[in-house]
Amino acid sequence: MKLVLTREQQELRDAVRSFLASVSPLPAVRRAAESETGYDPEVYRRLNGELGLAGLVVPQEHGGAGAGHAELAVVLEETGAALLPGPFLATTLATILLTEVGEKELLPDIAAGTTVATVALDGDRALNGAEADLVLAIDGPRVLAVRGGARTPLTTLDITRRQARVDLGSGEEIASSETAVARARDLFAVAVAAEQLGVLRASLDAIVAYAKIRVTFGRLIGSYQGVKHKLADMHCKLEQAESIVRHAAWAADEAPEELPAAAALAQAYVGRACFEVARDHLLLHGGIGFTWEHDAHLYYKRAKTDEVLLGPPRVHRARLADLLEL
Repeated sequence: MKLVLTREQQELRDAVRSFLASVSPLPAVRRAAESETGYDPEVYRRLNGELGLAGLVVPQEHGGAGAGHAELAVVLEETGAALLPGPFLATTLATILLTEVGEKELLPDIAAGTTVATVALDGDRALNGAEADLVLAIDGPRVLAVRGGARTPLTTLDITRRQARVDLGSGEEIASSETAVARARDLFAVAVAAEQLGVLRASLDAIVAYAKIRVTFGRLIGSYQGVKHKLADMHCKLEQAESIVRHAAWAADEAPEELPAAAALAQAYVGRACFEVARDHLLLHGGIGFTWEHDAHLYYKRAKTDEVLLGPPRVHRARLADLLEL
């Protein structure tokens, strides 16, 4: 088992990080989130065209890069850190589901970036459901594909990623496999945990930078023992979260028998750790952190939304306990 990024993975990380820093800095994220579409289609087009990220885990024979989930985790960590608006995570989850159930015909258009897809994760609620060309719904072992139907936008906590309720009545069954759907759900958990790792890291980086320049009572706030201890605790959570995500991504590619427990652990620990770090980073900013103009609340809201996206942590803790026969 290797928890350290390979040279190729480091280069992928650097490329995605540099791209997002140039085309989607936080001021641009705010503008995109407040726009009619909720994201910048040009950024999404370039993300898929120049970097080919929509097809990252799509098999090569279907127009993708054929990369593994370890590479996908690297990318999602960076999109999470940048709070990238739009349907990238939604389409990633749909790609995972289609690949696992063996439905290949829909993958080329997704890999090309011409089809925006999503998955209804909670009944009829779907990330970017209003913008998606294709909505996949899981009904037990069955997977349904919905191309039309009514889409009702929802008011969400996270303004950087929209959700909608989708009328699933016109859904057509495209696959049925209890084993494949179960594995896809585990892979969802790993993907979301990777994004959470990015949000956690960016939150910590932001408050560490602030602690180095904010002066109160004639001293930098980073010199106060209470602040130093809190930052150290946050860093420990980051280190543990990174190890858990790297192990889960490795298991997804190399050790399928370890994936269920690794995925459950990822959601049980990383989701809560991400929210706690985002919360504390907001609090340590003091009064300015509570203002609409400051970016701290954007990380806080993404962290809370991601924490419950696949069910609250207690659900994953219970599943992990069952898998470990505790």
